[in-house]
Amino acid sequence: MAEIWTNYGFPLAIIVAQSLGLMIALLLVVAYLLLADRKIWAAVQLRRGPNVVGAFGLLQSFADLLKFVLKEPVIPAGADKTVFLMAPIVTAVLALSAWAVIPLSDGWVVADINVGILYIFAISSLGVYGVIMGGWASNSKYPFLGALRSAAQMVSYEVSIGFVIITVLLCAGSLNMSEIVKAQEGPYGLLSWYWLPLFPMFVIFFVSALAETNRPPFDLPEAESELVAGFMVEYSSTPYLLFMLGEYVAITTMCALMTILFLGGWLPPVNLPPFTWVPGVVWFLLKLCFMFFLIAMVKAIVPRYRYDQLMRLGWKIFLPLSLLMVIVVAAVLQFAHLAP
Repeated sequence: MAEIWTNYGFPLAIIVAQSLGLMIALLLVVAYLLLADRKIWAAVQLRRGPNVVGAFGLLQSFADLLKFVLKEPVIPAGADKTVFLMAPIVTAVLALSAWAVIPLSDGWVVADINVGILYIFAISSLGVYGVIMGGWASNSKYPFLGALRSAAQMVSYEVSIGFVIITVLLCAGSLNMSEIVKAQEGPYGLLSWYWLPLFPMFVIFFVSALAETNRPPFDLPEAESELVAGFMVEYSSTPYLLFMLGEYVAITTMCALMTILFLGGWLPPVNLPPFTWVPGVVWFLLKLCFMFFLIAMVKAIVPRYRYDQLMRLGWKIFLPLSLLMVIVVAAVLQFAHLAP
């Protein structure tokens, strides 16, 4: 028994504890990013935003959680109840699962696997199934149209994201997320990170991340003026909460990916004290919050695209441009003898 505990039980207990700790921390961060999203939007429109529940509205997200959990879930009479209830669970679980391979600092990762990028790409690709299941099971034309839009949109922009990731992998020479961060460690601090040599790819990834997570100005699957509330229109209570949780966790994941791929992950912007005295996880969170601020500002100031504009941008501009950049980056690395 002692040998079984040492070989299997103890490592399993550590993995479970790490996973629970990461999940609790992630949910707390998402709660305050959601509040920040609403506050930034309000500030741009010269409003106060949530400011009643708790000091400066800091407990607003927890009040919303309590409201959703205590409400009665309403399931349409014609809906496929099993699939209807599974859809938000699938969305939330897949979004949370992606964080298993994301390093918060050097050694701060639940699963430091050598194919971390492929794992993230696979999980984010599966996220569309929750949306399709929700739209189909609702047995209504508005959710169904919203789900079809979302599926087409997410598939379209995943192609561009894939090519952007390939350019980073060519420069880093590894699929391991921690190794990608370490490859950006250089004497020039933030000038050594990949955002500078791969700036066009950084911009494409940022815009594609907005489309991939159904964020404004690409929130066509839930365009209130056309589809009431898109694939989530028949949802209420906890199932609706799980859909929104999955969406905001996916946004946070995209911010973390941009931080790791282009902004040096946990590395300080200047390789000198006092910057090097700050723990890596603090730098990681600061960069993540900066990227989320940019996403929130886009929501506040950019008008919504038409669907044909969205598809044209993805297939006729981003896809050829990202493919061209893969060829250019590979050629430069090969002929300048810079390949890792």
